[in-house]
Amino acid sequence: MVRVCQKKYDIIEINRIKEVKVLRKWWIIFFALLFVTSGCSQWPNEQKEVIPKDLHIVSIGDSLTQGVGDSSNSGGYIPYLEQRLEQLDSVNDAQFENYGIKGNRTDQLLDRLDEKEVQQAIQESDVVVITIGGNDVMKVFKDNFMKLRIEEFEREQELYEERLHKIIQTVREQNKETGIILIGLYNPFREVFGDVKEVKEIMRDWNAASKSIVEEYERTSFVAVDDIFQNPQENLLYKDQFHPNDRGYELIAERIFETIEGKELEKLTNRKIIYVNEDSV
Repeated sequence: MVRVCQKKYDIIEINRIKEVKVLRKWWIIFFALLFVTSGCSQWPNEQKEVIPKDLHIVSIGDSLTQGVGDSSNSGGYIPYLEQRLEQLDSVNDAQFENYGIKGNRTDQLLDRLDEKEVQQAIQESDVVVITIGGNDVMKVFKDNFMKLRIEEFEREQELYEERLHKIIQTVREQNKETGIILIGLYNPFREVFGDVKEVKEIMRDWNAASKSIVEEYERTSFVAVDDIFQNPQENLLYKDQFHPNDRGYELIAERIFETIEGKELEKLTNRKIIYVNEDSV
């Protein structure tokens, strides 16, 4: 009788142990599911590793790239943008090559894209920054100063659009992976013509066309800067009243950075520079 009772007790104890193990297994599964569905991709206090990488940027275009009006002769917006980019955890060294030439129009920039030195730089670039178009507009003013008509600007705008397409396509032929940033135009004629409606419309139309063209291509970004120079409380032009001064270039650089920071820079660099949301780390 004692042996029978002992045997029953042993069976009950074994079953209890099995039930505890099963229950413990289900609790583990429950907490695992709870952790996954809560949206956490990392364990507490685990931080996503950021590996800083060098960023190679080629700047091409006109006097705004050359930096005319920059008192330090260090490349206009470039040193300001370089400083801002290197503040990012994901960027080790932002290396710029400057191929800006004062007075260049779209047709002249196309010719420069055939030069071996420029081609080599673009082939090795992560991003190409372009300033172009201001001298195309200026050419219409110069050629038609005594008989300025909107039709002249519209005719030249069509040619400008064709050449801008060709510039972007040529850069991509030389480097399929590089990102392309086009900096928009601003109205430098306010001091000369005042707040003339027709001039504002011309700049608006040319910028709208530029933005539309840029958006047709992958890994591109358009940076609007015209509104920066509409502030009458701050002098942002050099003494020639055409090019930006130091403060003007600083604000252009800040606008470029604001436009491309985060996911946009990741897209432009084809994920070489990875965006890390610090709030999720």
